[in-house]
Amino acid sequence: MQIKKYIVIGLFSASLLNSCGEYQKALKSDDATLKYNMAEQLYKQGKYKRSIQLFENIVNQYAGKPQGERVLYMYADAFYKTKQYNKASYQFERFYKLYPKSEKVAEAAFLAAKSIYLEAPKYSVDQTPTHQALEKLQLFLDRYANTEYANEANEMTLDLLTRLQKKEFEIAKQYNLIRDYQAAMKSLDNFLAHNPGTIFKEEALFVRLHSAYEWAINSVEHKKEERLRIAKEAYETLVKSFPETSYKKEAERMLQKIETSLKIYS
Repeated sequence: MQIKKYIVIGLFSASLLNSCGEYQKALKSDDATLKYNMAEQLYKQGKYKRSIQLFENIVNQYAGKPQGERVLYMYADAFYKTKQYNKASYQFERFYKLYPKSEKVAEAAFLAAKSIYLEAPKYSVDQTPTHQALEKLQLFLDRYANTEYANEANEMTLDLLTRLQKKEFEIAKQYNLIRDYQAAMKSLDNFLAHNPGTIFKEEALFVRLHSAYEWAINSVEHKKEERLRIAKEAYETLVKSFPETSYKKEAERMLQKIETSLKIYS
């Protein structure tokens, strides 16, 4: 059994060395056909990083030739499979521009957009890639709204819009955290005006109530009545929009304090 084990290991090692030797031979060769055949073989085997090295040597040579479409698609897809999304997006975009009549043009346009989507950061950092991804997804949907990729493109678009809303909302909330309540109210009003259907609406209305409440309760006396009434309106807006709000207990506590404070002005 031990001898058989060594034989198997030996055969595997020999096969591996032979494979490596063929790859190095193709890599150093000036024969484009040899490179093409080896690159395609490696791509089909899932050895994408090695295939990329060969494809990048021949992709321009095959441009305009019958195999050029296939080479460029595999080259772009190899980048995508290895999570090199910026490079994948560039090559997929190049593909659908060079081969607009290809049966893979919609898929390439979708993957060009999806690659940028996958590079888009979390809400807390620079959102330039997010805007770029949104632009590419919108271009895709404008052209290929009836394809099998449209639903996923719409889902990604919604996700990116939510990320942008999350960032804007977190900025608005920061004013509340640093007790700049007037700035918080203004920022939250702008957020809600720009994003009327946002998933953060309930929380935004509650934070706005909290800011209005703190602004009023801690106000100078000659401005207090007006600000208390603004705070009460903020409460009414919250419960009108969300009658069963998860913030109801805290909101009612603030309302009770607001109404008690307003009694002296009756």
